[in-house]
Amino acid sequence: MIETLLVNFLFLLIPVLIFLLFFEDRIKYYNKPIMLSLSSVSMILCMTYPIYLDSGFIFDLRYIPFIIVALFGGYKNAFILYLILNIYRFIIGGDGFIPSFLFSTFIFVLVYISSRKYVQLQSRARISRAVLISFCTMMFYLVTLSLQTSLNQEFWTLSFYALTTHVVMMLILMILIERVISNMETREAYLHSERLHVISELTASVAHEIRNPLTVTNGFLQLLKRSETISPSEKSYIEYSLLELNRAEKIVSDFLAFSKPQCENMLNSNFKDETDYTRNILLPYAHMHKVDIQLTFQNTLMKKIDKNQIQQCLINLFKNGIEAMKEDGGILYIDVSEQKKKIIIKIKDTGVGMTEEDISLLGKPYYSTKKQGTGLGMLMVYSTIHKHRGHIDVESEKGKGTTFTITFPL
Repeated sequence: MIETLLVNFLFLLIPVLIFLLFFEDRIKYYNKPIMLSLSSVSMILCMTYPIYLDSGFIFDLRYIPFIIVALFGGYKNAFILYLILNIYRFIIGGDGFIPSFLFSTFIFVLVYISSRKYVQLQSRARISRAVLISFCTMMFYLVTLSLQTSLNQEFWTLSFYALTTHVVMMLILMILIERVISNMETREAYLHSERLHVISELTASVAHEIRNPLTVTNGFLQLLKRSETISPSEKSYIEYSLLELNRAEKIVSDFLAFSKPQCENMLNSNFKDETDYTRNILLPYAHMHKVDIQLTFQNTLMKKIDKNQIQQCLINLFKNGIEAMKEDGGILYIDVSEQKKKIIIKIKDTGVGMTEEDISLLGKPYYSTKKQGTGLGMLMVYSTIHKHRGHIDVESEKGKGTTFTITFPL
């Protein structure tokens, strides 16, 4: 039995090991197919080589990968595993197909109820919930089995092994998975920080050098525009040139705003003045696009911040939210609150939304979801939040809107 148990544990570890070796750097784009494929193989192997007790009872660990996929991947991915599980159980045959089908259906419903907003929980909370669901799964299985068999020594032996095995295996696997997720997030944060540092050093010097000739060129074009010796068509060329020069100067200004170091004169703020100021200056722009701004403020905590940089950061985020709704209008929700010594700023729009790939590329240089965007505005936002030891979470759905959640620990 011990040998079979260790083999089953290896079946459960195989997906984690394969993922670490071959797919870790592509999790953002291929996580669902990889998750389903590896978990399906693990589940089928556990069913093919079950654990035999001396008392004659048989059990396996098929529901551990099933529960993990359901919690992280949602009910759609869990339904695919649910079909695979029951189809393969039907192929195996035997008298236990109907009870297995009913039991798997119950587990599918249970995990579906428990998986809502699971990935948004903290690491320890995710581990605890997964272990609790695994324990409840086996408890329900044993209660069902007790109605069909006598409560003898063999039954209690099965109960002990089934409960301890599922709980311990789930605990070990969840710790490993959370460690993998933590390492990936730490690595991505480090790489992003390095990119921001390198770009910040380059942009300041380059932007200053570019701005001087742009200013001179702009001045001469303005003088040419006033000349009465050039034709109207030539004046139109000058108009286009001035528009492009202004656009170039805006890009340079974004560069400088990004590369500007944090001021030494920091001040304590609860973000009330900053959010009110940003809302007020963007109200005309919002009304022009038929967007209503709703601000709620419930925060008493204070944090030391660079006022100008935070205001510019909020301007970029509010403006992006307004522009995401400029086609049909909508409501921009802004909420500032406190939670366990953290200041939470939520900015929610009801605009066009983004895909998962768009979200993963936010804050990267020169990436923008807008046709004429440079991506430097969001780069500045991520840089500012990073300088203030903050964190940004983005939730979005195509066609339904986007929510930015900024968390500032004290």
